[in-house]
Amino acid sequence: MKRYRIIHRTYYNYTDTVTLGAHQLLLRPRDDHELRIESFSLRITPDAKIYWHRDVEGNSVAIANFCDPTQQLTIESEVIIQQYNESPLDFIVADYAINYPFLYTDDDQFLLSPYRVLPDEKTRILLNNWLFNVWNANEPVQTYTLLQRLTETIHNTLVYKVREEPGVQSAEETLSLGSGSCRDFALLFMEAVKCLGLAARFVSGYLYAPLMSSQVGSTHAWAEVYLPGGGWKGFDPTIGDIVGTDHIPVAVSRLAEAVPPISGSYAGAAESKMDVGVWVSEC
Repeated sequence: MKRYRIIHRTYYNYTDTVTLGAHQLLLRPRDDHELRIESFSLRITPDAKIYWHRDVEGNSVAIANFCDPTQQLTIESEVIIQQYNESPLDFIVADYAINYPFLYTDDDQFLLSPYRVLPDEKTRILLNNWLFNVWNANEPVQTYTLLQRLTETIHNTLVYKVREEPGVQSAEETLSLGSGSCRDFALLFMEAVKCLGLAARFVSGYLYAPLMSSQVGSTHAWAEVYLPGGGWKGFDPTIGDIVGTDHIPVAVSRLAEAVPPISGSYAGAAESKMDVGVWVSEC
């Protein structure tokens, strides 16, 4: 077991007084049998009334409602977690899904249908041609081996770039540019996996990177694929490997753009500037 402390600070500064609308916060990690939350605190200025709920995909969501006008919004979360996912390859895939291709059971197909929605026709053609360079359909292959090969291909052939712009690049844009951020790589991986007929979803969270633990970091993104018998398994094309103990998931979604850490609105003529700092350290 490993323990991590994650501090996530976000500052919004406005050029004039504004009235804040409700803000949705996805900052609390997804606790389960692999990850346990030891402590969690959330500090917001100006004062806000917080309401918590679990959304349809099981994410812990906080809704912050404000009363007072302000020229600055500060949101800081601090969490200590216990991470037990130290052997990410220690799982058993159902016999019928060991080798690719395979078909999900009828029940699984029904439940997984939102995570198997194919991209548009143009993107499908592009990705199918790209996948041909990753795997020859006449080649026998284990399902995990194929997914790992796809993960490594994105890592080895595309250039990682930090993008401050909001939103996620399309798979077509990422392949055309030959570069992208972690969220762009995650979406490319997801779309390719869905073209293979498998279920995939987007994950937003944090990554413990020991060489940069003393520096200001950022959130991280990767993807999960549903493997019968093994469940949802994470693959991180940014680092070219399966998700392990250094990954801390916060939110999942079938849509890559649906789970920003903070989203909300304000009323007023002011312009805004956002500053974010994330620190992940072992403790």
